[in-house]
Amino acid sequence: MLSLQNAGKRFGPRTLFLEANWLIRSKEKTALVGANGTGKSTLMKVLAGLESLDYGTLQLTRGMSIGYLPQEGLRLSGRTVFDECLSVFDELRAMEGEIEQTAAQLSELNHASPEYETAAERYSMLQERFHALDGYALDAQVGAVLTGLGFGKTDWTRQVDEFSGGWQMRIALAKLLLAKPNLLLLDEPTNHLDLETRNWLEAYLHNYPFGYILISHDRYFLDVTIDRTVEIWNKRLTIFQGNFTKYLSQKDERRAQLQAAYKNQRDQIEHLEAFINRFRAQATKAKQVQSRIKELEKIERIEIPEEEPVIHFKFPQPPPSGRTVVEAEGLAKSYGAKHVFSDARFTIERGDRVALVGVNGAGKSTLIKLLSGAESPTAGTVKLGHNVVSEYFAQDQYKVLDGDAQMLDDMSRAALKVPESELRSLLGCFLFSGDDVFKPLGVLSGGERNRYALARILVSPSNFLLLDEPTNHLDMRAKDVLLEAIAAFSGTVVFVSHDRYFIDRLATRVIEVENGVITNYPGNYEDYLRKKEQLAAAAAPVEVISTREDSAQVSGVRPFGSTAVSTHVSESRHVAPNSVATTTTTLVIEGGPEGNRSRRLNPIKQKQMEERCGFLEEEIPRIEASIAHTEEQLGVYVSAAETQRLTELAAALRTELDSLTAEWEELMLQLDGA
Repeated sequence: MLSLQNAGKRFGPRTLFLEANWLIRSKEKTALVGANGTGKSTLMKVLAGLESLDYGTLQLTRGMSIGYLPQEGLRLSGRTVFDECLSVFDELRAMEGEIEQTAAQLSELNHASPEYETAAERYSMLQERFHALDGYALDAQVGAVLTGLGFGKTDWTRQVDEFSGGWQMRIALAKLLLAKPNLLLLDEPTNHLDLETRNWLEAYLHNYPFGYILISHDRYFLDVTIDRTVEIWNKRLTIFQGNFTKYLSQKDERRAQLQAAYKNQRDQIEHLEAFINRFRAQATKAKQVQSRIKELEKIERIEIPEEEPVIHFKFPQPPPSGRTVVEAEGLAKSYGAKHVFSDARFTIERGDRVALVGVNGAGKSTLIKLLSGAESPTAGTVKLGHNVVSEYFAQDQYKVLDGDAQMLDDMSRAALKVPESELRSLLGCFLFSGDDVFKPLGVLSGGERNRYALARILVSPSNFLLLDEPTNHLDMRAKDVLLEAIAAFSGTVVFVSHDRYFIDRLATRVIEVENGVITNYPGNYEDYLRKKEQLAAAAAPVEVISTREDSAQVSGVRPFGSTAVSTHVSESRHVAPNSVATTTTTLVIEGGPEGNRSRRLNPIKQKQMEERCGFLEEEIPRIEASIAHTEEQLGVYVSAAETQRLTELAAALRTELDSLTAEWEELMLQLDGA
């Protein structure tokens, strides 16, 4: 469809890319990747025809259509949401009008006249083309895409001017998806989408009939939507087959090959230079020396650009809190007549990493504000445990910063014991480098100040972090630093994020806010989706034979102190379940009359054992997640010392896991046999 030939582009005195050759075929699903500032968005604009090349040529197949979605900046006005989306079908709607006019004309003409025959042929041709283009289903198409992108039916008749910038970008995305150009160019399309909408977009792109090119900082989104990766690196374009994960492994292999070639070339150059320097003054060797000089001049030097350093920032750990961090009883919130949720009962334990999920507007941010104390509940209570100190990162956290303070000075005051060099490295991860660190905070944009505010929290964290969309405005490198920091954090975290990879790697529990109900699920986002599918399948009407187990029922979030025992067993290689509910607030399957057997134990002893079980059932999955994270880190070589440290850490974690699993099994045997 499109090709770049020896293409180059400059940005002021700096060359972004050169000698770029790229053949884009139909139906290819491609990710465009590279470090910040390498020219990804600029190249997208070149492909869209919005910017020109400084060198080389861009060739397009005649008649092909291109649709481009920028990161920001689109403003729509003058129509309702539905009419704005229908406007992409103006040609079809004009055809529909012509069909109606031709039909009226046919009804008035003499069937034997040549005019009737001409009009009938035109009518037949228009009908056939209109049907082929699915013209009779335009409203249904628009409705399906708007619903998938999170617009309720009441939004369809609202004026587009009423929507914020993020929702305006959703409308622009909807128009592009409906137009179905031969080549879609999407620059950060997930920036303004919640998790559920991203899932819908993944499925839509999977079935998209043509090709597209994506820029995104969402690893999971790229992994499931692309089959080819094009990287801008060392001012060149390099093409890799496969999804983003495969690209990462191939990239490491390519760099190793390049370093080997660089070493061989350096050996060759040093050998030639040594010969020239040794025999330059000897007349008998003049011919050989000149030959070596010419050979040296012809060598095209291999350059290995500096890679962005991998930052392993060791964040200070907060003082420990009590075991119970939060207890919520009968929690409800309303804004006037608008009901958000009610009768929520749950407990959050020390060390939990809880992801809040739900569609936009469901109440995730409201719940996190109640936990932080930023807002008061309409009913019920939120009780913080012993020695719990919370810190709240809001979506508009930048508003609380001192605009006159200089960035590095402000960061130093927040982390008095951290060397300035480490603070600058951390700020570099969050895209503040060079003289940026000396800027007053007031001159930064809202997104930049939010990035800074997040970095500032991490250098001096409280023991209970409440993070509302911390991954917004972060690239993959900054997300990795944040992910590693929270994974090693000894306190408790409740967070909202729309990044699937981030949630999967971090969450030990998922709390869903949906239709005014708060429900808790153990495990990460994959476990949550699996459980949702199981619940949906269980809710389907089927013919069953009544048994004692049929009385088991799935509950929502249980109050603190429940003594139900789950029948669900973890899919881990250890037998400890991820979803048993004792003193913790997890989704459980109650065991019906069998649970009464525990009455034979001394009630105080039984409660102590069940509380210990509850702690172990939360601790075991957390240690398993830490082992998996450590083993993944071992797969990336940093240094011999780091490899030794990670190996020892993994061994210690496995020993601890075996000990806790054995203890849990013994406790469960005692409870079951009571």
